[in-house]
Amino acid sequence: MKLNTMKSNFKSGFVSIVGKPNVGKSTFLNQIIGSKIAITSPKPQTTRNRILGIKTTEDYQMVFVDTPGIHKPLHQLGKILDDTAYSAIQGMDAVLFMVDKERSFAEDQIIKLFNAVDSPVYLVINKIDLLKSKADIDKIIMSYLGAFPFKGFFPISAKEATNTDKLIEALKEDLQEGYPFFDCDQISNQTDFQLMSEIIREKVLYKTQEEVPHAVAVVIEHTEMNDGVYEVHATIVVERPTQKQILIGKGGSMLKEIGTEARKEINKILDTKIHLILFVKVKKDWRNRPSDLKAFGYDKSE
Repeated sequence: MKLNTMKSNFKSGFVSIVGKPNVGKSTFLNQIIGSKIAITSPKPQTTRNRILGIKTTEDYQMVFVDTPGIHKPLHQLGKILDDTAYSAIQGMDAVLFMVDKERSFAEDQIIKLFNAVDSPVYLVINKIDLLKSKADIDKIIMSYLGAFPFKGFFPISAKEATNTDKLIEALKEDLQEGYPFFDCDQISNQTDFQLMSEIIREKVLYKTQEEVPHAVAVVIEHTEMNDGVYEVHATIVVERPTQKQILIGKGGSMLKEIGTEARKEINKILDTKIHLILFVKVKKDWRNRPSDLKAFGYDKSE
């Protein structure tokens, strides 16, 4: 899309998506953008970075900010993730507070943050495809009445795209007239390297259990072109030797599965051919080490 195809009253703005871990924020973002730009999994804290999803039409550009799930941090990485989510609430044109169940103490702690922002906040009840009746939806909405002056209530299913179009229409009212912030063909702020590392981590999340998924970081070490195929060298970092053994698996079987699935998805999403070479390295307690956090791209503070 070119600038001269846009309407004279073109609007643009930023919309933050916040909530507890695993309520479907990344699934919603991928659905709205129409492409996979954020990894998903059933594991809490799947999202670790502030990811932008950019939706542009001839009428508007809506920049969604997907944030890590807000939780009680257990290590320095957790604190950084919470700080990332908190900062994403400030200066937005609108905020989506995504939930999937009745209000509890955890949601109340997030709602308190909204008192410090001037942006309109919408309550978005996700995963309605899993609820049995409209009465179940009403029960969730009722539990939030009086907790905060939400601008609107939207029951949706991010997975099935139910009512997401109605939410977009409401959000358009909060955008400001002006030029787009990003190129009209851009759909995310992630580099190909960042997307590749996240896809590899997603496969680890699906393949492993307990503490292993949360102790993993993925670093793309380098790439090189050989006969029209990108050779990608990536390191999976864990905190303990036992975690390394689990990731490698018997005879290297687990690492091979992770690599095969990641390679196929990267090829599809980036429309290219890669040869993926994975290594596993132990960095003890890296989630509490500032130097490691910065090296792995999580602590962006100066």
